[in-house]
Amino acid sequence: MYRFLLTPRWWVINVFTVLAIPVCLFMGSWQLSRFEARVETHNKQQDKASDTEDTAEPLRSLLPVTDQTVGRPATATGRYDAAHQLLVPDRRLGDRDGFYVLTLLRTDGGKALPVVRGWLPGDADDKADAAKVPAPPSGEVTVTGTLQASEHAGSKGVQASGGLPRGQLGMISAASLVNLVPYGVYDAWITSTAAPGALKPVPPAVAEGTGLDLKAFQNLGYTGEWFVFAGFVVFMWFRLFRREAETARDLALGIIPSETPAAADPAGAEDDAERTRSPSATA
Repeated sequence: MYRFLLTPRWWVINVFTVLAIPVCLFMGSWQLSRFEARVETHNKQQDKASDTEDTAEPLRSLLPVTDQTVGRPATATGRYDAAHQLLVPDRRLGDRDGFYVLTLLRTDGGKALPVVRGWLPGDADDKADAAKVPAPPSGEVTVTGTLQASEHAGSKGVQASGGLPRGQLGMISAASLVNLVPYGVYDAWITSTAAPGALKPVPPAVAEGTGLDLKAFQNLGYTGEWFVFAGFVVFMWFRLFRREAETARDLALGIIPSETPAAADPAGAEDDAERTRSPSATA
């Protein structure tokens, strides 16, 4: 009764089913592991954010910036370069528009560390708002803040199109600063935990690919989709199998589809059609 399973058609169906189910389960498990990894890194980021200044480590021990070091408290010693202070426009804090105040800290190693000293509400193009920026402290200072990775064109709030006036910066990165200052710049920056004057501290950004953002929940959604696909493959195989088995059983019992009267008696069908067309035939 089930000899149809050995036909070439069913060999193709069976091979496809046997291969498709493990693939779907593997892809679903992989997407689930991606989501779990994001949850784990998110928790680590939250733990880093709760660290105090006493746990800050020297900047050099945290470089280069990785997923493990980004968001950790860092400390650096040097002198602020007030001549190259920059404003980073169109940055929001909460529900308010404003701009970052970025000053380069010249360290003993020769390179400079971009330090976001704080955020101010207003427009960086407005001279009155820009005049509210407090001057950086003079002399040698030790700055403590949260280590951040260099921004890129896809980072939130970044202006990568250029065209900004002198004294403004659209992207906080060594690549965008290299042509603005006559010295080397670390490929990292920190947001200071202490903001002087009217400045407000800038909360550290979560490292890309580590937070519970939309992409993280997309991974969770893809997990469900792949498991549904696996179940659908099983469902379709059983449905095709049952239909084929019922057909084979009917044929074994001699049950075949009934023939139409026209197919069984062509001559009779022609006579019926002729009587329908000819009124005299029914008179």
